[in-house]
Amino acid sequence: MTSTSVPPAATHRLTKVLVANRGEIAVRVARACADEGIATVGVYADPDRDALHVKLCDEAYALGGSRAVETYLDPDKILDVARRSGADAVHPGYGFLSENADFARAVVDAGLVWIGPPATAIDALGDKVTARQIAQQVGAPLVPGTPDPVADAEEVLAFADEHGLPVAIKAAYGGGGRGLKVARTREEIPELFESAVREATAAFGRGECFVERFLDRPRHVETQCLADAAGNVVVVSTRDCSLQRRHQKLVEEAPAPFLTAEQEAALVSSSQAILRAAGYIGAGTCEFLVGADGTISFLEVNTRLQVEHPVTEEITGIDLVREQLRLALGEDLGYESVPARGHAVELRINGEDPAAGFMPAPGTITELTWPSGPGVRVDSGVVAGDTVSGAFDSMLAKLIVTGATRTQALERARRALRETTVAGVPTVLPFHASVLREPDFVAEDGGDSFRVHTTWIETDYAERLRALPSTRPTAPTAASPEPAQEQEATERVVVEVGGKRLEVVLPAGLGISGGLRGGQRRPVRRSQTRSATAASSGNGAALSSPMQGTIVKVAVGDGDVVEAGDLVVVLEAMKMEQPLLAHRSGRVQGITAAVGQNVATGAVICQIEPVEA
Repeated sequence: MTSTSVPPAATHRLTKVLVANRGEIAVRVARACADEGIATVGVYADPDRDALHVKLCDEAYALGGSRAVETYLDPDKILDVARRSGADAVHPGYGFLSENADFARAVVDAGLVWIGPPATAIDALGDKVTARQIAQQVGAPLVPGTPDPVADAEEVLAFADEHGLPVAIKAAYGGGGRGLKVARTREEIPELFESAVREATAAFGRGECFVERFLDRPRHVETQCLADAAGNVVVVSTRDCSLQRRHQKLVEEAPAPFLTAEQEAALVSSSQAILRAAGYIGAGTCEFLVGADGTISFLEVNTRLQVEHPVTEEITGIDLVREQLRLALGEDLGYESVPARGHAVELRINGEDPAAGFMPAPGTITELTWPSGPGVRVDSGVVAGDTVSGAFDSMLAKLIVTGATRTQALERARRALRETTVAGVPTVLPFHASVLREPDFVAEDGGDSFRVHTTWIETDYAERLRALPSTRPTAPTAASPEPAQEQEATERVVVEVGGKRLEVVLPAGLGISGGLRGGQRRPVRRSQTRSATAASSGNGAALSSPMQGTIVKVAVGDGDVVEAGDLVVVLEAMKMEQPLLAHRSGRVQGITAAVGQNVATGAVICQIEPVEA
């Protein structure tokens, strides 16, 4: 099979799948493969050596590095593991290389099955510029936008002058809100363009951006689609994903509520036409904006599985990952439509402090309790004792709740949240508990009272957001000595042999693990209650980092005079940029920040002293 061909007819079944991802999606794929009787190969960066996805896969191999760019974004390393492990297929999950057409081609050229759409379809739809062109050709509704990526901020300014503000600067090869900036004034366009390019390059390896007219206060509605090699395209369900912060989703539900029959028909027909025109095969999502007046505008196609795919699974009974496995082998869908029953809501559990503007904060999970009961599903990538790294996405898990009706699903979700405990790192749980009671979201009076939109959290809900209780640990706590009698009689030794991760359980006290090259000693104990936190501090003049992160831009120099609110540095953590602004007016002194420097929570960036008269 060549890199541009369609999948073969189903003449054999997969035996071993390499999961080229991490976290909860790697866990999700590994479980689907296990259900199908397929062995799995995991890969991991150094901070993920003990991650849940590594333990659940049948084999696991080190990628040798701590950052995404040198591990999960390195195609050569992943293909080398596929060769060494004897895998016959690669599932990319979502994020990282999942929408990288060159990687898809390399997988196929290596003689492996690519569990995703053809590289040609990724080229056509993964690039948002060509996706808009295809949507226009098939008659899908569109807002004004640039036909090609823009070269610089001047082109963005020219577009804004022609079409008006606000405008959206969007990564052409991005998704998930990364590399997306909304400019509401001409003055902020240069800085936001630069930030969008930086963020897109860091997350996707490519910085091209295009521009389109930004619709204020729209809903985000999407269609989950499946397509086979015979040209059949089925819309499995609609979803609403309007509750977002920084253009990244926090709450999703299926089916999308309060749509008219005409709107649903337009979404389905447009989605099918776009995917057929692109020669699509596999699972994909067509995203749209729905304006307050009901106008529909095509947004983009995500050529992969979506984070929110479980809500579709829960109301249809279809395992979308297992469907991906079938379609990758060239099987036909075997159905023309999918009946849905009930309503499902997904709550993303992120390691962020909503009271601090959803500031991400790495740390160690000291306590973890998930809910259960009727209609409750948890897709998690972590367990108690795991350390959450700032190098990757902030999502820890997803809570999916299903009911016979939307009202019942929300009732169950409130109950499930009360049963959930995550300690040691801040989480968005207080936000979820609050929003599930917000009249604008609950919409007890029907569609006219459903008022959430893609910027609702930062606008209509902003005051209540700041009033939420913080879940950030208040102070570092020393690890309590554990009683000798609680030490088990064994210890687990994690070693790597030729880059392959192995676990060996040995009698405790042999002293063997300390001398194992590339290994780590991990006693098996009844409880692990360590807390790893850092507090932010300042003396009035000091500007401190509110989080652990990497400096990606320094906007001032020693001796510069700044006004309160001026940009000082830009931090990047968990794949998102966070601007750090001057907290007071004055002269910058003692700045030591440099691009590429890692800073801890509470680290002093500089002093801002009063300017002498």
